[in-house]
Amino acid sequence: MSTSLLYHAFGVVGYRYVSQTFEGGRVTVRIEQPRERLRCPQCGGTEVWAQGGEERVFRTLPIGGKPVQLRLKVPRVMCFACFQARQVKVGFAAPRKHYTRSFERYALELSRRMTIKDVAEHLQVSWDTIKDIQTHSLQRRFGKPKLHKLKEIAIDEIAIGKGHRYLTVVLNLLSGAVVFVGDGKGVEALAPFWRRVRRAGAQIKAVATDMSAAYIRAVRDNLPRTVHVFDHFHVIKLFNEKLSAFRRELYHQAASDQERQILKGTRWLLLKNPENLDEGRNELDRLRAALQLNEPLAIAYYLKEDLRQIWSQPNKRTARRVLRDWLARARASGIRMLVRFADTLEEHQEGVLNYYHYRISTGPLEGTNTKIQLLKRQAYGFRDQEFFKLKILGIHETTHALVG
Repeated sequence: MSTSLLYHAFGVVGYRYVSQTFEGGRVTVRIEQPRERLRCPQCGGTEVWAQGGEERVFRTLPIGGKPVQLRLKVPRVMCFACFQARQVKVGFAAPRKHYTRSFERYALELSRRMTIKDVAEHLQVSWDTIKDIQTHSLQRRFGKPKLHKLKEIAIDEIAIGKGHRYLTVVLNLLSGAVVFVGDGKGVEALAPFWRRVRRAGAQIKAVATDMSAAYIRAVRDNLPRTVHVFDHFHVIKLFNEKLSAFRRELYHQAASDQERQILKGTRWLLLKNPENLDEGRNELDRLRAALQLNEPLAIAYYLKEDLRQIWSQPNKRTARRVLRDWLARARASGIRMLVRFADTLEEHQEGVLNYYHYRISTGPLEGTNTKIQLLKRQAYGFRDQEFFKLKILGIHETTHALVG
């Protein structure tokens, strides 16, 4: 091996090759730093005097599948300008690290396609070493997202484990990047985010959330001039939950076994969009039989389909007219579930209609949450919560299989 190979293969500049040994299936290369290249680590001065050193070993890129390590006696110098004795900086490795920067880059490239365990086994290092490399990279690149250009955001929580454990996620809807991950859910989880928004001077124009009272309060208190859009997917989801409970109630109230048999198994048929019903499995016929059997169920189902029309109008004025008509029909039905839902929808109608000012939703965030859940499953969970949050902050750049 030559000094030139140290530079071209391992990215080691300013050091001289001394010798190499082969022991235990490992290649050990001894290098040294020439005296004329010694510099004071504090002031960078060249007027220094070597005073011994400390032996250190650094992992670097493997050769032919064999691990390679660099052995260097890191000099300690006395600076005649600072009048202090200090250990010189190692140019090819980060401070307090036992691997080179080229090894770090190689491990990160492998991590895009392999799990931490696989990378560690391939490079014959500990699992914690690869995790440390990933953590350092994620912290440097995504640890402090820039918020000053935020214009449109979506907020939602994601369940991360048993015992009602949640994370609150904020997504930049224009870039698709996660800009904040908070512990828990509700107002307290977002408190650090609002502080960072104020420090950054961000001018957020629109926020998309569900109709949670906690989010309404948080946006009202911290972004009073921002357009708050209630996500239409969550509105439909809430109605579907009410419809499922209503079908279950009708099933238990059915007067005959024949009625129960027809209502049984129709939950997903009621929730499906009509265009998605599978004719080959007679889903449309089964749905029609259930609706013909029970008039209240038919009314609720057709109102569910009409509810979607609120978000497909040409302008806000027309949408408001459609919404008012829907509310009137729901109340006229006399069905308690529909009346209660109409009251809820009317209370939040301005947030629903704000969609016509900013046509945004939490849909992109739901997609990100799906990727987060996949990441968690493939990693069999994360012991380190902060590491998990860093992985979430960088998940928008994932172009290959999600690996833990």
